[in-house]
Amino acid sequence: MASHRILTPSTDVPDDDHHDDIVYPAPIPFLLVHLASLAAIWTGVTAEALVICVVLYVGRMFAVTAGYHRYFSHRAFKTSRLGQYVLACLAQSSAQRGILWWAAKHRHHHKHSDTPLDVHSPRQHGFWYAHVGWVFQPKHSKTDYAAVPDLVKHPELVRLDKHPYLPAAALAVATWLVAGWPGLIVGFVWSTVLLYHGTFSINSLAHVHGSKRYVTGDDSRNNWWLAVITLGEGWHNNHHAYMASARQGFRWWEVDPTYYLLRVLSWGRVVWHLTQPPQTLVRNEKRLGRGLLEKVARQLAATMPVERIGAQMRDAWANTPTLDALCERARTARSEAIAMLADMHLPDVPSVEELRERAQRMFVATPSLDEIVTRARELILEALTTELLLASPDAA
Repeated sequence: MASHRILTPSTDVPDDDHHDDIVYPAPIPFLLVHLASLAAIWTGVTAEALVICVVLYVGRMFAVTAGYHRYFSHRAFKTSRLGQYVLACLAQSSAQRGILWWAAKHRHHHKHSDTPLDVHSPRQHGFWYAHVGWVFQPKHSKTDYAAVPDLVKHPELVRLDKHPYLPAAALAVATWLVAGWPGLIVGFVWSTVLLYHGTFSINSLAHVHGSKRYVTGDDSRNNWWLAVITLGEGWHNNHHAYMASARQGFRWWEVDPTYYLLRVLSWGRVVWHLTQPPQTLVRNEKRLGRGLLEKVARQLAATMPVERIGAQMRDAWANTPTLDALCERARTARSEAIAMLADMHLPDVPSVEELRERAQRMFVATPSLDEIVTRARELILEALTTELLLASPDAA
């Protein structure tokens, strides 16, 4: 549709055939790990192995949330170079690829969240693709070092990233040495599978189920039970509202065990400078930044049928000087044509009040609502001017 072409930024170009280039042998190791869980039928399930499973799930989930996510992806706190390396090794023991790969993909996700360029958006590609399918695309297999220049300056992190499964393999061997086959299957394999889907649920479920508190221009949601199983990551709408925060549970009742443990570590100066969200943002009093305001205004404007409205205007103005005058202004001075439309009574074009009502239905409360509506109406008038000009007999 022409209206979509006009109202959507040209940078939002989707990857073509995002499902077609999956190499089906690539998921085989992932599937084998799941199948290996059934080996517990033969190894048995011991109390010792179950304790190992719980400890490895919680410990490695903390490494994923504090390491992969809050530290390496968002630099939400600081630590020493040794602490950084230990955190990287612990995170990679989750078998979720290399630290630089993970951080680069996550930064890309935030830059393009829920647009056609997002690598794992349920809105764009479907739930299961967002949950796990995207990982097995060949085009996502390489680490984008350009996205993590602050990390590649550390050669030990680059070397670790090139051997992504070494820490996980070492941990697997350790569980076998400590508790035998039950330790390996129940302790390591079960906790790894649970860890996979706990982590992946933030990419999928946290963009589908839950509530919104902040306008973020995407589908991120807060979900308390996801926060429980991921040690605080379920407060995903909070996180998208202020990505640099070491704390994702913004309210006292929003449980965030990862942040609590980071606070404890800060007492011993293992970590420090834990970034906090501004109180104006927590209270939802902070106005949206220019980039986010533009994105949200375009989303609102894109809900209007510009092609149909343009056709109705052309029919109403057929064989009248109005259309000719408007098209002439659009050809010579586009801004004048837009101003001319803004000053006219246009029953087919949504009023500011109508757009405000639509925005209130689409978005949660924000102090920037009037700015969103104003910009959305400007975008609609710009699109209508283009529609009328393209349809004029003298159009190139």
